[in-house]
Amino acid sequence: MIGDPVLLSVRKDFPRPQLSQVDALRGVPTGFIVDAQNGTGALGYQIKPLTIEMSFTGVVITAQAAPRDMLPVQPAIALASPGDVLVIATAGYDGAAIIGDNVAVMAKNKGLAAVVTDGLVRDVEGILDAGIPVFCAGVSPNSPYSRGPGSIGLPIALGDSVINPGDLLVGDRDGVVVIARDQVGAVINSLVELRKMEAALEAKVKGGLTHMPWVDEYLSSNKVRYVE
Repeated sequence: MIGDPVLLSVRKDFPRPQLSQVDALRGVPTGFIVDAQNGTGALGYQIKPLTIEMSFTGVVITAQAAPRDMLPVQPAIALASPGDVLVIATAGYDGAAIIGDNVAVMAKNKGLAAVVTDGLVRDVEGILDAGIPVFCAGVSPNSPYSRGPGSIGLPIALGDSVINPGDLLVGDRDGVVVIARDQVGAVINSLVELRKMEAALEAKVKGGLTHMPWVDEYLSSNKVRYVE
């Protein structure tokens, strides 16, 4: 006999980065992390913090929601660990919000580090009062349903970015960057040299540098044609 359809698929356990690795990336600007990943890793530019002061670092727990549906959101909060970042994929649905202020408070109560979505949110004043970073693609007063189907703890896509549970996410006023779990150590190692290079360049710029040394050579090469 065929039973009722399964509306929620859940993977509860997945590998995670070490806590020391998460701590090593706290406060690192997203631009640095992108540079440490050869210029890649940023989510779509539409996903921004509700206020520019918001920032976070944390391990991903994923939720996939159907259009105008939030069924997996609260179960994902229930299954999350303190310090996790709840990432909700909506396929960019812009007809209604995926969370409001009460859900944001629930996430804060659970100890989540942030909520990130390619969809919309509502009740902005209440979300700000909740004190949890929320990064989204926009705001709409329209509300969702809770009918399913959906998933928790499985791979999701936000635009061109594939995110797996256990990946590491960092967000600041510039946007959100994902680091694949198996690349976290390499990124941390790359940041050591990157910080040195950035500090050296910043000192030169503050000292009056107007362009990089290679520019003069390039402008005098046969790669440039001057037009009268």
